[in-house]
Amino acid sequence: MTTLPLVDAGQRDLVGSFPAFDPDQDDLKDFRRTLVEGTTSLLNSASVSYEERDIAGPKDAPQVRVLLFRPTETQAQTTPAILYIHGGGMIAGTPDMQAGTLHRLAQETGALIVSVDYRLAPETPFPGGLEDVYSALVWLHTHAGELGVEASRIIVMGDSGGGCLAAAAALLARDRKQVPLCGQFLIYPMLDLLTGGPDAVSDDPTTGEFVWTRAQNRHAWAAVRGTLGEDDPRFGYLSPAFMKDLSGLPPTIITTGSLDLFRDEDVTFAHRLWQAAVPTDLIVYASAVHGFDLLASPLAERAHRDVVEGVRRLLA
Repeated sequence: MTTLPLVDAGQRDLVGSFPAFDPDQDDLKDFRRTLVEGTTSLLNSASVSYEERDIAGPKDAPQVRVLLFRPTETQAQTTPAILYIHGGGMIAGTPDMQAGTLHRLAQETGALIVSVDYRLAPETPFPGGLEDVYSALVWLHTHAGELGVEASRIIVMGDSGGGCLAAAAALLARDRKQVPLCGQFLIYPMLDLLTGGPDAVSDDPTTGEFVWTRAQNRHAWAAVRGTLGEDDPRFGYLSPAFMKDLSGLPPTIITTGSLDLFRDEDVTFAHRLWQAAVPTDLIVYASAVHGFDLLASPLAERAHRDVVEGVRRLLA
């Protein structure tokens, strides 16, 4: 079955522009390189500037590299802030590849954006990458004054695998009680490690043909999970779909596509947030594949406008 006729007409010729990765045949290092190079070109990321810092990482772990994108036109003494976590299935990607998008988002929202270069699996399985992200969140909150940030107006945000880490960081922030978040924005987040496998709760054949496939998802989750057992109390931080209690989380926005492999797990997560009395907006874009917002088209521009509006509301 091919779902190409179902893809948005303005993106149908573009869905093949993402680098392909067959876990059974391709080298992960090659995929990482082509993903960064391809996405950097798509988003004109090489043409923008940003500040780069190395901050303290988790205990007994290396420092964490972060990129800072500042709004250039603001008269306010302090700004809100976004901790951004890049996509790539937690096995690939860097914050640099999204510099074009993050620079634009900083200008349009007036927020300082801190993007995290977390360690990737399989070299660093769970919880290494998540603890890198959480360390960056604590650093941002602790150093809010010197960064010109209003500490009570910080959100976490991420796409795909970064959406998983953003959701998990929000759970850690709730449970460790160190950083009061005012929101989380999850863009087609990767939340359920069963998706794409024989035990998947849902397996609609119209999803997952393009950009991020079932085989890629199984491979990535195996790499990130490592040897963590289902009975481990940290399991819900690995795969937020398994967190039993979602109450007490900040206001949430989730966006996904109707052809995205993660569609059903994202909708289910939103439903559980509603049941937990967490204010949650869910947008499912018709005819949209995974990563659709990166493909220049009217659909991507509509999604970008929704992101800007949503971020402003969370930070208000």
